[in-house]
Amino acid sequence: MKIAIYGRVTDNTDIAILCRFFEYLQFSHIQYVVYLPYFEEIHARFPHTLLIPNIATFQVKEELYDCKFIYSFGGDGTVLECVRILGLLSKPILGVNFGRLGYLTSITQNELISATDELCRDMYRIDERQMLSVVSDPPGIFGKENFGLNDITIHKSHTNEMIRVHTYVNGEFLNSYWGDGLVIATPTGSTAYSLACGGPIIFPTAETFIITPIAPHSLTVRPVVIPNNSVIACEVESRSGQAMLALDTRTEIVRQGTAIAIKRATWTVKLVRMYQTKYIGTLRRTLMWGSDSRK
Repeated sequence: MKIAIYGRVTDNTDIAILCRFFEYLQFSHIQYVVYLPYFEEIHARFPHTLLIPNIATFQVKEELYDCKFIYSFGGDGTVLECVRILGLLSKPILGVNFGRLGYLTSITQNELISATDELCRDMYRIDERQMLSVVSDPPGIFGKENFGLNDITIHKSHTNEMIRVHTYVNGEFLNSYWGDGLVIATPTGSTAYSLACGGPIIFPTAETFIITPIAPHSLTVRPVVIPNNSVIACEVESRSGQAMLALDTRTEIVRQGTAIAIKRATWTVKLVRMYQTKYIGTLRRTLMWGSDSRK
């Protein structure tokens, strides 16, 4: 088995665990390659660390066709970056939580060795998550990486203004949202920005999109859940003549009059889930349902 390791050093990164994991891979004769910027970041943050010598590295996804799994070391943001850079390979991604919440990650850094043992014995399942894609007129927003796992946000670019987002579903006018902006989220993204703006939690297997207004200027405006075979078209009107577009972890400034269309992407992301990892359990743990903070 061969794995690729993509990552980001966080405040919670335990370098001792990383060293033990690399030693374990070598002892177990598991081939691996490490994303070069991550490898360099480890040495910059922990200059006295002695990792296994002669670690192979990679820089582009074309070097990973012979890998079976991609490990993402970090938080949910790292998983989103991993999807952007390596997702088109359609290789299963194992999110390892070196961060905080961990909606998208499957295991903690303390479980790295035991989880890898289970992968070697084919003791895992694949959780396929739908993606969204964005096209624009004029074209070119986000280039070839015009896809996202969580959401796309249309947001005001200046703090002292509101914007209007004229929105259509399958060519039919839905609403002109007047406020700070609009979030269009996948079920995976329902627990991200959309949730913070009052949107519902949608199970990842649901075939839907969520349209959630951000601080709307009308109390009657509420989130809307629509089928994911819909095409959502938006056009922004603002006093400054521009708006900010955020697609997962990336942002672009667009000019007023730019037409934006959002639809389901033609491919899915494969997330590795260990058998003990359940969506409801993750939801309950991260949102602290049933917990009494007074204790």
